[in-house]
Amino acid sequence: MRMETVPFRQFIVKLHSRCNLSCDYCYVYHHVDQSWRGRPTVMSPETIAALARRIGEHAHRHELRNVDLVLHGGEPLLAGPAVIEDVVTAVRSRVPSATTVEVTLQTNGTLVDDRFLAVFRRHQVGVGVSVDGGRAVHDRHRRYADGRPSFDRMARGLDLLREASVWTGLLCTIDLDNDPGEVYADLLALGPPQIDLLLPLANWVHPPAGHGDSDATPYADWLVAVFDRWFGAPRRATGIRLFESIIALLLGGHSETEAVGFDAAHAVTIETDGSLEATDALKTTAPGLGALGLSVHGHSLDEAAGHPLACALRRTRESLATACRGCPIVAVCGGGQYSHRYGPDGGFRHRSVYCRDLERLIRHIASRLDAEVAARVHAHA
Repeated sequence: MRMETVPFRQFIVKLHSRCNLSCDYCYVYHHVDQSWRGRPTVMSPETIAALARRIGEHAHRHELRNVDLVLHGGEPLLAGPAVIEDVVTAVRSRVPSATTVEVTLQTNGTLVDDRFLAVFRRHQVGVGVSVDGGRAVHDRHRRYADGRPSFDRMARGLDLLREASVWTGLLCTIDLDNDPGEVYADLLALGPPQIDLLLPLANWVHPPAGHGDSDATPYADWLVAVFDRWFGAPRRATGIRLFESIIALLLGGHSETEAVGFDAAHAVTIETDGSLEATDALKTTAPGLGALGLSVHGHSLDEAAGHPLACALRRTRESLATACRGCPIVAVCGGGQYSHRYGPDGGFRHRSVYCRDLERLIRHIASRLDAEVAARVHAHA
């Protein structure tokens, strides 16, 4: 029985396949999939035109009212302001007039200047910046290939983005070697409107650091320390997408992150040569595992959406491991991120490698919510 085509609503576009930094934990350059080496450095005008045409066809066919265009890399700013402008303009010119194209860009922040700011303002591009924490923490891993630190250039870029009112927030991958309270304080000191705290891309074949003890929950412990400071503060200093999504799911709402829940947007990644991939995170599983074998130069996005791998990535209870389907918190957890389920058999019908961490975090947040509700009810009794 053929599955119904579920349209893509998020398009992750790799404008540039290289980076000006060499972060030692990078899942693109320092992991098992090295396909970036054979790709064009920057997306060509021909590929941009084909990409825009395919997105336009897809939006027309499925009458999409909103699509997310996520500009990525490598480091997307290496492509230059003209390429960024060309991509945004081309896509918006191809979609129906009733379709809104929300554009975001993820950068390390070191290359931001007035040229880029003009493009961001003109085309309403929201910009997220990847940061590990304060200067010492950030510069431990996020360095140039010659060993130079990047914090000062990143901080300068942040100042420019803040002044231009195009900054959307910070992305921070959890490092157990860093004190959670210090990291949170350092991130808050930058004044972010939103923080994304990400679990490192890992799986059962390439397990995360600190997971030697099967009963340990080091990532939950780290996140709980941040949550308690964030949730217990007299005034909410910023949004933290992971925590807000878990709270929303516990209350019957929706998730805004692929880390939890069943609400993640159906997405496709377009590489610099126009080839299509299911999700970049699969680069941490096995070489080429995320490739669909399709390209915007010769295939429609409907063909990509109907590909078995793209279908497998849809977040449904039926796609989870048998043990997960009956779990009492599965509606909140959602089985965790797809790539985190990869196992030695080459399949994904496994619990998340972060299963115990997710369970502890979700139960802790639920307990804090219950206590908060009880206190407010008592106060108004």
